[in-house]
Amino acid sequence: MFEMVIGLEVHIQLNTKTKIFCSCPTSFGDAPNTNVCPVCLALPGALPVLNEEAVRKAISFGHAINATVHKKSIFNRKNYFYPDLPKGYQISQFEIPIVENGELYIDFEDGKSKRIGITRAHLEEDAGKNLHHGEVSHVDLNRAGTPLLEIVSEPDIRSAEEAVLYLKKLHAIVRYLDISDANMQEGSFRCDVNISIRPKGDEKFYTRVEIKNMNSFRFIQRAIEYEFERQCDAWEDGVYDEEVVQETRLFNTQTGETRSMRGKEDSAEYRYFPDPDLLPVILTDEMIEEGKKIPELPDEKKERLIREYGIKPYDAVIITSSVEMAHYFEKMIEEGASAKNAVTWLTVELQGRLKGGVTIAESPVDAVTLATIVKRIEEGTISGKAAKEVLDHLMEHPGKEVDAVIDELGLKQVSDEGALSAMIDEILTQNADKVEEYQNGKEKLFGFFVGQVMKASKGTANPGVVNKLLKEKLSAS
Repeated sequence: MFEMVIGLEVHIQLNTKTKIFCSCPTSFGDAPNTNVCPVCLALPGALPVLNEEAVRKAISFGHAINATVHKKSIFNRKNYFYPDLPKGYQISQFEIPIVENGELYIDFEDGKSKRIGITRAHLEEDAGKNLHHGEVSHVDLNRAGTPLLEIVSEPDIRSAEEAVLYLKKLHAIVRYLDISDANMQEGSFRCDVNISIRPKGDEKFYTRVEIKNMNSFRFIQRAIEYEFERQCDAWEDGVYDEEVVQETRLFNTQTGETRSMRGKEDSAEYRYFPDPDLLPVILTDEMIEEGKKIPELPDEKKERLIREYGIKPYDAVIITSSVEMAHYFEKMIEEGASAKNAVTWLTVELQGRLKGGVTIAESPVDAVTLATIVKRIEEGTISGKAAKEVLDHLMEHPGKEVDAVIDELGLKQVSDEGALSAMIDEILTQNADKVEEYQNGKEKLFGFFVGQVMKASKGTANPGVVNKLLKEKLSAS
């Protein structure tokens, strides 16, 4: 009956060494109020100076999303008071952002994709951080002045799933470009969700609600689903105009509910005007051209992997979903693993063993080691089952050599036909009655013989050689 309409505002912290308008470091986790100066403290007479590196990173992002990069953009003062914003205003971009009219594509499991428009991406400074201890609050201004790129999507998103896919693709692009570490736990990649509902088929936009400062894909999905149901219930109960108002809400991760934080201002209430302390940003042709020199991005890499290695499209989507995963896969290929087995052992076996939020970059088993395991399977040194035991052992004992673990665990596969032939002869002799049954048409017993050989060899017999020898011996008996 209803559809949701979602637009996302994502703030990414640019990985410059210093803040956007001063030379204070941007390092995370330092003692409170140690990375501050007269500029980010807004002391009288202190003037901002724009960080050129932040501008260059914004230009490269603009090219990555097929956007217009404006040769001229303007910094504005956005007036509102917070205790963690010393000036009482934020320096941001309003009328003319540095990047405008971009796009990215999200990929679904069924192979389909959807275009999501990006309205703008503009540079601005971050605020500080409030620290609450009981009834006492403190302000840490280390983060005040940290360079941010705010990326605003068009209201093209129609489900929580699409929202998360958009955010994951955006996160990947930022990491591929290396313009931010995009660490969500540290607040380097955070999102404001703007959501409204409307009857299906209606093209009108209704009252939108903002859910502020989300930094977890899982919680973003839960918040959207809760807020959609809340707004639908209000409409159906006839209290939509009273219950759904333009406001900022917060998501409670414990209860799974959103709650009102404050009324949401319109842009006029911020009293934007050009910052008199900062000249317009004028980009040179050289800066714009330099910004086009960007690395291979997820979509291009995905198409290349499909084309060069013949892997399935959705497997390519998974592999390119993060720059670390893509580099891991390509290193496995470089080390001689086949693409098909590299996909399986990376996306299924290794990923399935990474628990508790451990990422590929933090994996105790590196790409060279996993590629070696795959090669040992392909060479017939170990079976697939034995390879899983090797991987399990290496997850617990990182740094060991694959071949040493194979020997230590006694998992080397027996492919010697003479040794296996003698073993098979003994098993067939011990099971003469079943041999007779097999030869009289009970072909399902073939699996029994294979199982007996594997049991006798403690799982080390090469299944391919066992099958070949058994067929020869059973047909000749």
